Amino acid sequence: MIIRRLTDLAFGCAAGVGLLLTTPAFSQDRGGEVDPAAVSEGLKAIFSYSSTSKSTRERLNANTVTLMSGTIGGTYVQFGADLASALDDGDRMRVLPIIGRGSVQSIADILFLKGVDLGIVRADTLDYLERKGYTGNIRNQFVYITKLYNEEMHVVARSSIRNLADLNGRRVAVDLPNGGTFVTAITIFERLGIKPVYAYIEQRIAYEKLKNGELDAVIAVQGSPSKAVSQVTGDGLHFVPIPYSGPLQSDYLPSVLKAEDYPSLIPPGGRVDTIAVPAILAAYNWPAKTERYGKVEHFVQVFFDRLKDLQRPPFHPKWKEVVLSAPLKGWNRFPPAQEWLDQHSGPASDTRARFDRFLAAQTRETGQQGTRTPEQDEALYQQFLKWQKSSGQADAKH
Repeated sequence: MIIRRLTDLAFGCAAGVGLLLTTPAFSQDRGGEVDPAAVSEGLKAIFSYSSTSKSTRERLNANTVTLMSGTIGGTYVQFGADLASALDDGDRMRVLPIIGRGSVQSIADILFLKGVDLGIVRADTLDYLERKGYTGNIRNQFVYITKLYNEEMHVVARSSIRNLADLNGRRVAVDLPNGGTFVTAITIFERLGIKPVYAYIEQRIAYEKLKNGELDAVIAVQGSPSKAVSQVTGDGLHFVPIPYSGPLQSDYLPSVLKAEDYPSLIPPGGRVDTIAVPAILAAYNWPAKTERYGKVEHFVQVFFDRLKDLQRPPFHPKWKEVVLSAPLKGWNRFPPAQEWLDQHSGPASDTRARFDRFLAAQTRETGQQGTRTPEQDEALYQQFLKWQKSSGQADAKH
């Protein structure tokens, strides 16, 4: 117990010093001296550890949630950092992102790791685990907070590989087997009848092997622009396009990779067709009115209220894709999240939801690759609202 308290105190002091140096409450008045207890309740707890009240400890813990993100360099980690930056509010809300190992591991972490409240997982991971018989029916043990964004499949290969079929019988790195990239990659290849030789290699090592000729391609499924993929350089490397063919359309979405995001892999002004899979913010399905249920409920209230802040710079551009009301096939939504949506639903949000469904249906029906950016979709939506208002359709009943 003494060792644990000392460890907690050490971590707390380190966090407190960082907070002290960045908080507006820190000033050079009184000759550069400052009373730490005047900064926040969190620092009061640190600097008056032995006399900290039970209510303070309970409040600090009740308003802190942990988020299992992903591997370093991936979009999950950036989203975790963004949530901590935008939502942290002293002792009223604190998000602690954890560096994870990918979607498959996060499924296990949400289920079994003590203290993990939330995790970012990929929509096709649970389907794959159940389909392959690796798990029983565990779907009801999860709830989703919201669909986050679409993750693009990046296939980086040597110039001799012109299409996915060229990878038949070739060595393809699909990351480690506790992530989610291998799930999406294997599913795509199976549906297209292509049989590569899979290599389960950590991606930073895989890119070096690709440059050395030991691999024919490396696959990464991450939200674009991916910081890790954008740093890949090497003569003769490029993206292999993925056509949005029939076998993929039931569970995946069309997308594109752009030259401005990957100048070393796409010629200026170029676009490369690919597919995308939704990323999900998920939680364990705790019984209502329990402590853990209450922590996630509090997070939902703060997160949903501040989503617009996350959709502005300097946060990741993928936040602009988040539509809180977007449904997710085969998943149950966390009840307080649905209640928040019901309370904030209105003509504007209903109209946007219908508009988004129309765009998605149009893409599916035409079978054409989507080339619009989220910014272009938003501009198109604003034009639609102006047309609706000018034509007198805003008050029409549907």
